[in-house]
Amino acid sequence: MNTLVYDGTWIGLLCCVYEVYAKKLDQIAVVSESRFMPDAFSEVNKVVSDELRARRVWDGLATRISKKAMHRLYTCYLSELPDIGSSICTFIRLAFDMPESPEQAYAIPSVLRISKVDRMVHREKHRMEAFIRFQLTRDDLYFATIEPDFNVLPLIAKHFKNRYADQRWLIFDLKRNYGIYYDLEVVSEVIIDRTGAEKKGKNIFSDDEPLYQKLWQEYFAHVNITERKNTKLHLMHVPRRYWKHLTEKLVD
Repeated sequence: MNTLVYDGTWIGLLCCVYEVYAKKLDQIAVVSESRFMPDAFSEVNKVVSDELRARRVWDGLATRISKKAMHRLYTCYLSELPDIGSSICTFIRLAFDMPESPEQAYAIPSVLRISKVDRMVHREKHRMEAFIRFQLTRDDLYFATIEPDFNVLPLIAKHFKNRYADQRWLIFDLKRNYGIYYDLEVVSEVIIDRTGAEKKGKNIFSDDEPLYQKLWQEYFAHVNITERKNTKLHLMHVPRRYWKHLTEKLVD
């Protein structure tokens, strides 16, 4: 077994595929540096990220599979699952080695795995698009925090840019410690000094923000029909782990 260790980036993952063909490796396992554990029974290959090599792999893949399938691979990468690197590399090798695209070959384990993980990540993407609640800060910035199961910020940026095109906003992933910021023109990734922000506490928010939250909570209370309450169904669509970020759930 050959273990390919990469830096955890998308470019690094594509370079793993390049390494497989350059060194003619057969049985492989792909793991990021943060998850790598030495194994006496496998040969370790440390992969160096190189944009040119990654581009060669990506451009070559574009001639073998559809754009939808390529996007699916990137979506799976954002899942951050421990074994997903191996599944992605196996799928790409199938695309290069098979006479036809493996996109619909669900009998192959790696193809089925890619399909399932893609659905999982997109389900989380849609939840974030529905569950994100902004709060207005003193400098007229709409701010929201999330803790998604997967790294979906790159997938939801377009949705919020289109929906809130006339507002400055920032969505921050507490679990991964980075966010996306829209300045009325472009969306960019940002890192925040959380220590400094936490010291300021609630002082960063507008004086009117508590009123807006109260009105939102009252709206939900009035549209709720107690007689038709279905807790089991509600939890299926809005799991409890999201409640702490939902304004309508923060009722005393």
